Amino acid sequence: QVQLVESRGGLVQAGGSLRLSCVVSGRTFSLYGMGWFRQAPGKEREFVAAISGGGGRTFYSDSVKGRFTISRDNAKNTVYLQLDSLKPEDTAVYYCATAQNAYSGSTRGSYDYWGQGTQVTVSS
Repeated sequence: QVQLVESRGGLVQAGGSLRLSCVVSGRTFSLYGMGWFRQAPGKEREFVAAISGGGGRTFYSDSVKGRFTISRDNAKNTVYLQLDSLKPEDTAVYYCATAQNAYSGSTRGSYDYWGQGTQVTVSS
C-alpha cells in the first residue's frame, strides 16, 4: 500500500520561509515523479511544482517560480518543497502526490496517490 506522510506546515509571516517534506512508502520511490499541489479555501486544487523520478527535471507554476524549490532525496524516499518569500496568497493546504510514471505533469490526473495535506498560513 502506497502511503505519503507530509510534515507539519505552519504559520509564518509574509516574507518568511518554510520547508515541507513528504515521505513515501510502498513504492520504488526513484521510479516515480513527485508533485506538490495546494488548495486555498473556496478554490480548486492547483499545481505548484513537480520533479522527475531521478530529480533532474523540475518545473513550477508561474505563481511560485523563483520563490519555491522542489527537491528529492531518493535514499530517504522523501520529496521536499522549500517555500521562500512567502506571501499571504500562498496560504493553503499543501499536498504531495506521486506521479504515475517517472515524469510528472501539472494536472491532477497525472498523479495517483496523495498525502493528507498540511496547512500553511502566511500572515501579512
